[in-house]
Amino acid sequence: MQQQQQQRQTFTAALLALLFILAAVSTTEAGKKEKPEKKAKKSDCGEWQWSVCVPTSGDCGLGTREGTRTGAECKQTTKTQKCKIPCNWKKQFGAECKYQFQAWGECDLNTALKTRTGNLKRALHNADCQKTVTISKPCGKLTKPKPQESKKKKKEGKKQEKMLD
Repeated sequence: MQQQQQQRQTFTAALLALLFILAAVSTTEAGKKEKPEKKAKKSDCGEWQWSVCVPTSGDCGLGTREGTRTGAECKQTTKTQKCKIPCNWKKQFGAECKYQFQAWGECDLNTALKTRTGNLKRALHNADCQKTVTISKPCGKLTKPKPQESKKKKKEGKKQEKMLD
């Protein structure tokens, strides 16, 4: 009997402790004030306008670009940013424009050039790139087909010379 009474007291104490903990948690949550939403800072600063990437040395690799923006209350109106010009891009179309090129076309016998077109694949830093570009290169050596008869005649002539010797 005494054991049951001791168990009831322990159970009651545990129950009261649990209720006390729950009450403490709920009052701390209720005491917290909800933070007002952060107001977006309205600024009269314009968007950054970036110059083209200028390589440190050569015509590709690491370099820098200058950024500017306007606005009366802007803390910063110019800044310099590191950039990189890939060395395998076709620089004649702008170092910040990458194109996907088609296969070379047939050789134009009038101009001795073959051409192919490229479609804009990617423009770095909002560069102003043409949508499509066309490049051309020399065809290389143009070989005229030789008539087969002349080769046969030469071979026959050599055979006859050997027989005579």
